[in-house]
Amino acid sequence: MSETLGEKLRQAREERGITISEVAEQTRISPHYLELIELDDYRTLPGGIFNKGFVKSYAKYVGVDEVEALQDYSKIISTQTGAPDDEPKTYRPEVLTDDYSSSSSWTTLIFAGIILGLMTLGIYALVSYLQSEPSAVTSNNSNQANSNISNSNVNPTNANAAQTLPATNEIKLEFKTSAEPISVSATIDGKKKDEIVSRENPKTYLGLQSVKIRYYKGFVNQVQLTLNGKQITPPPAPPKGNGIEFEINKNNIAQILQSGQIQTEAANAATPR
Repeated sequence: MSETLGEKLRQAREERGITISEVAEQTRISPHYLELIELDDYRTLPGGIFNKGFVKSYAKYVGVDEVEALQDYSKIISTQTGAPDDEPKTYRPEVLTDDYSSSSSWTTLIFAGIILGLMTLGIYALVSYLQSEPSAVTSNNSNQANSNISNSNVNPTNANAAQTLPATNEIKLEFKTSAEPISVSATIDGKKKDEIVSRENPKTYLGLQSVKIRYYKGFVNQVQLTLNGKQITPPPAPPKGNGIEFEINKNNIAQILQSGQIQTEAANAATPR
């Protein structure tokens, strides 16, 4: 007895070591339909050209002659039904196709439109941000520059004032000579004393209220004074009299430190107006 179509297909598949699942995956035919074809049972298959397509695809994949397979299929259908199987049944075949894609095309288009809209909004927001940021940075830089200029105009004055104005809670006067010894008469907070100041033996006079100094005007160019750590220019020689006399007290110490020199009443009177 000759082999049926289903037996030929099954034998060819098994000889090649191919499973039903593999045939279904490659031909996109339901595994259930493939099993029925191997059993020559086409009663539940769609019929017509669908069955012929199934048989042709199966035969081609397992290496069976397609024309011969279709002829065997026609004989089986004629035997089972008594008429050629040319018309398909009314229900849809269980073929693993992508027919569902057409029904979901509108959904895909809607999602694509939403994504495109979101991307457009994102790009617009990014461009707006990039355009506004430089102006904000420029404004901040301008404000910072103005602040720095303002600070540069104020800070040096404050710094100089801090550097040139030592503490004034006491009066500390250092008296030095660069050449000959000088006889100095000093009155410290009302207490008077006379002493000799030499290059090797400078004197420091420390008072809380006042320090009054008197020496011969012939030594005007030799005297070196330091008040509270800051070097001070001694007063000039007066036009009259033989002595140079000045007083440093709580009322004038700040002015002397700020100006860096000592002005006597005699020197002020001799200065032309």
